[in-house]
Amino acid sequence: MTPTSKQQSALAQPLALPSAKRVAAYLGLLVLGAATGVAGGLVQGGLFPGGLLLALAGAAGLFIGGGIATGTRAGALAPAAGWMIVVVLLTASRPEGDFVFGAGVGSYLFLIGGMALAVICATLAPGRQTDGSDARLGS
Repeated sequence: MTPTSKQQSALAQPLALPSAKRVAAYLGLLVLGAATGVAGGLVQGGLFPGGLLLALAGAAGLFIGGGIATGTRAGALAPAAGWMIVVVLLTASRPEGDFVFGAGVGSYLFLIGGMALAVICATLAPGRQTDGSDARLGS
């Protein structure tokens, strides 16, 4: 591609609002992340250590799958945000003294492990890339 051609790099284009389908996909992933957080919170305490591993594997699968399905990092962040919101809300005790997470090693591993998986999956998800024609790679 010559410097005088009219086509610009993808990174030089202005940001546009996402389509309605993409927004719906992100909202669906947010809801799936919330459901995974609730299910993982219930399973991890009941079947330790297998339930903990199952809950973390389900969360990791959803985070990776969201990134691959949408092809963006936001696809991995949407279910991670839903998971994080629900899990943080479940850690709070109610006025009656009821709570979902006990003060055991399994619940702390679920919280910290899930947050680490969310960061790892969002980092490894495909980001916005150019086609390489106008990019100055390795210069």
